[in-house]
Amino acid sequence: MLVVDRTRPTGPAGRITHVETLLLGTAWRDFGYVRVHTDQGLSGVGEITHPYRVAETAALAEAMARRHLIGADPFDTEEIWLRLYQGDFLRGGDVGGIVLSGFDQAMHDLMGKALGVPVYRLTGGACRNRVRVYANGWYNGERDPAVFAAKARETVAKGYSALKFDPFGAGLHELSRAELRQSVELVGAVREAIGPDVDLFVEGHARFAMTTASALLRALEPFDIGWLEEPMPWTHIERYAELRARAPFPISGGEHFHNRYEYKQLFATNAVDIIQPDLSMAGGLTEVRKLAAIADTHGVMVAPHNSNSPLCTTVSVHAALGIPNFKILETFDGLLEPYVFDAVRGALPVTADGHVEIPTAPGFGVELDDDVFAEHPPTHRFWNMFSAGWEKRNRT
Repeated sequence: MLVVDRTRPTGPAGRITHVETLLLGTAWRDFGYVRVHTDQGLSGVGEITHPYRVAETAALAEAMARRHLIGADPFDTEEIWLRLYQGDFLRGGDVGGIVLSGFDQAMHDLMGKALGVPVYRLTGGACRNRVRVYANGWYNGERDPAVFAAKARETVAKGYSALKFDPFGAGLHELSRAELRQSVELVGAVREAIGPDVDLFVEGHARFAMTTASALLRALEPFDIGWLEEPMPWTHIERYAELRARAPFPISGGEHFHNRYEYKQLFATNAVDIIQPDLSMAGGLTEVRKLAAIADTHGVMVAPHNSNSPLCTTVSVHAALGIPNFKILETFDGLLEPYVFDAVRGALPVTADGHVEIPTAPGFGVELDDDVFAEHPPTHRFWNMFSAGWEKRNRT
């Protein structure tokens, strides 16, 4: 591996001196962050949220920082990425992929702050004037068509022009006839409530067998959905192309992959029409830009996954601005408590018409408020989506 001489002159951000991790408890999930400091008095932030293992992710981040970041120049993003991935024998996976992503974000934040420019100026500039987002998490409650329809109308009334939800309850591998009927009724009720001009995406959470996934293609066709997301487990990736060939709408997926090497088989098998890399899981801006370029060579669009905090939303907006084959960005921001936005001061807000405007602040423009973190420690809660009632988000 090529190793940069860390005694040579550095860029305007200086060299990294120390790294902190911070955890924030919410009703949705515990959010995790890194804050990286340099000898020039700058600090850069990144998100390391894991749905269930944020404490473990923070511990790995602290250990990897000691091994690889102290003394590094944040402008050496490619060398740092390689050092973390190859030099630590990381080889992908969710916890390691999240740590790598968060550090890559922090490097970009430091570069932007050092140069006095928004991060998107460093990653290809802007292909568009703003970024369209869709709402997720709006449907927590009773799995009743009238309830879901009312919640969908409320969400569209807030300005969103696109929604996503999982209508399938606790189904795994198969759905009973009654469960399939109820799930389809939920989709129909939501489509009727929001009308034909709002995009509707259906989430499968990667849990159905081929026969059930095929049945869903027929059952969902009347509702003009924008995509069916991860209908099967990725252990069956070789069957995705077969399913996609039958589908009357796009098939999307990829949130469970953490770098180009894990994505390799997805592209090789023509598994999906739309990839969904997560800026806090798939290697940060350095790697997601490469994934988008590879997707473009396959005629595939990019719709980043983002079930994280407003910091990841902000990071994703910066990335999306420079991706030519970008489609739309996920956000759970409308589900979160107000103090979350106090904790990540400066995060970009969703506008009244379901977009995020082009940013102007140097770096990501986000600072972490330690006092808010102290007031809201992590809860370490867990909700099991394979048990009945998971959609109510009741945690234990």
